[in-house]
This record gives sequence, C-alpha cells and structure tokens, in this order.
Amino acid sequence: MNILVTGGAGFIGSHTLIELYKAGHTAVVVDNLSNSNPESLRRVAEIIGVPEIPFYQVDIRDCEGLEKVFSAHRMDACIHFAGLKAVGESVEKPWEYYENNIGGTLVLVDVMRRHDCKNIIFSSSATVYGDPVEIPITENCPKGQCTNPYGWTKSMLEQVLMDIQKADPEWNVVLLRYFNPVGAHPSGRIGENPNGIPNNLMPYITQVAVGKRKELGVFGNDYPTPDGTGVRDYIHVCDLAAAHVAALQCFSQSPSHSVTQTHIYNVGTGNGYSVLDMVKAFVRVNGVDVPYSIKPRRAGDIATCYCNPAKAKAELGWQAKYGIDEMVRDSWNWQRQNPEGY
Repeated sequence: MNILVTGGAGFIGSHTLIELYKAGHTAVVVDNLSNSNPESLRRVAEIIGVPEIPFYQVDIRDCEGLEKVFSAHRMDACIHFAGLKAVGESVEKPWEYYENNIGGTLVLVDVMRRHDCKNIIFSSSATVYGDPVEIPITENCPKGQCTNPYGWTKSMLEQVLMDIQKADPEWNVVLLRYFNPVGAHPSGRIGENPNGIPNNLMPYITQVAVGKRKELGVFGNDYPTPDGTGVRDYIHVCDLAAAHVAALQCFSQSPSHSVTQTHIYNVGTGNGYSVLDMVKAFVRVNGVDVPYSIKPRRAGDIATCYCNPAKAKAELGWQAKYGIDEMVRDSWNWQRQNPEGY
C-alpha cells in the first residue's frame, strides 16, 4: 500500500515509516515541521536503504497544498499523526489546539474523500478515558471527562471520524489509543526531539542524564500507588510503530469481516510503571545518575493509567515486544549520540 503519513517527520511518525517500509509498503510524508526536523526523514531513508522519502512541507490546514499532494500520488490510506500535542500548552492555548487539530483533520478528511482515499488510522490517546473507571483499561471502558484541551481534541476527533464512517460505510476508520511512547530506534539515529523544555518524562530524564538540565521534577509522591508517584503504561516507540502497520489489515479484510466498522484499539504493554520505576531503571541499565526532586502534583494528573492490550493481540496479532530495560536503553542511546537532538 502507498500510505500518506501526516506528521511523518515527528517522533512516532518517523519510526512508523521504518516499519512501513520493512513490511513492503511505501509512504508519502506531509509535515509542517512546526515540531519536527527534516533530518529525521533523511536518517529514516538511510536506515531503510532508499534514496529519499517523498516529502511535502504542507500544513494539514492547507487544503490547496494537500490537493497537490493527492494529485501527485495515489494514496491507499492515511496514517494521521499531525497535530499539536503538549498538554500544558493546550491549557494555555485552547483555540490554537482546536483550530489546528480539529480544523486540520476536517480539511484532511475532506481532501481524502475527494480523492477516494477512505482508509484512515488516527493517532488517538489514552487521555480520552479521562480518569478511567477501570484498571486495566479495556476498549469497553467508557470515555471520560478529559482534563485538558489536547485530550478533548482527540476525543472529539474520534467522534468526528466515527460519525463520518457511519454516514458513509465506504470509510474504514482505525482509532489507536496510545499510552506513553518512549524509547528510540535501536540505531540511535532517530528519536524524540522536543522543542524547548520536554513535556514528557523520558526526554526530561535523558536531558538530565546528558547534562542539559539540572534535575528531574517529579510531580507528586502522595498518590495511592506503591511508591506514591504516578503509574503509567510506557510503550517502546518501535512497538507502537509496528501497531500501525498491523492495523493496516483492517483495510483489506473481506466484507464478511465487517470491513466498514470503526476499529478501536488500546496500544500499550499492559504493565504499569511509576515515575520512580522509570528513573531507577534508567540508572540501573545505563549507569548514569538522574538527580530528581519532588514537586507538587500537577492539576489534572491521575494516579494510575495502564491498559489491557488483549484486543489488539487477538484481532491484529500485535503485542509489545520490548520491556522497560530496552525502553530506557534506547532512549539513552539516542540522547547520548545526539545530545542536541537533530
């Protein structure tokens, strides 16, 4: 299949490109480079052994720009990563998040349907569960009250895509609800490269370890968890990337397998690790100290969030292969080789 990958120069997108090509697919990347670097695409091409990845610096809100891409390439499906993604920033800039993430996706879907490309895998998030009513979280867990505009954009876009599919059964929609992506490609050539102060735990840990930051702030140590710090389901980015390739089979099933329904999958390991579990594993595996201090809780944070990934295993044949040691090893390998990022 030839896949349009929006946000393909970013952290998850770049790793997914490698898995797509390994599986025999091809890709065209659209990215506005607002939170990514074209060097990632050059390195992806180097890793997979192709001259270059077709790339267009286009914003998903740019209807004319997307039209040109679709006119130049026949697309079989779209893996849609593009969007603003910082939880804290979304609270400060809600309009920008709704306008970019929702407005941009509406433009993208409109162009897709005009070019008869009605297969989409959407990059959703465990944030749609809010404070979950059950742990581990299954796909049957009701969606909850999101605690920030970023989460609401994911929840709302899930509903938009489900409504579009319901109105037009030719659409095939896959919603992948990610838990917490960490790690990097084992080569150390591509990895997470946040702008400014990292919003996520692992890049903050690696930046402390490499000397870019003085210490890690741990938000809250009085949660009802084994060590008092928040527990999350961390997943290696290469495992997450492979889940997108596995999900493509939803577009090639026969009608007797309900090809037109919306498919929803949790993408995690099913294991919960605390913040301090991750810090201690990083120190143990890499032999590098990570100073930290306890800070007050952050508004909106919940105590525990991890999934039951059994549905993805049963229906897609996908399950996570990497554990916590590989996650912290590959994160450090990337940061150590690229102390300033790309």
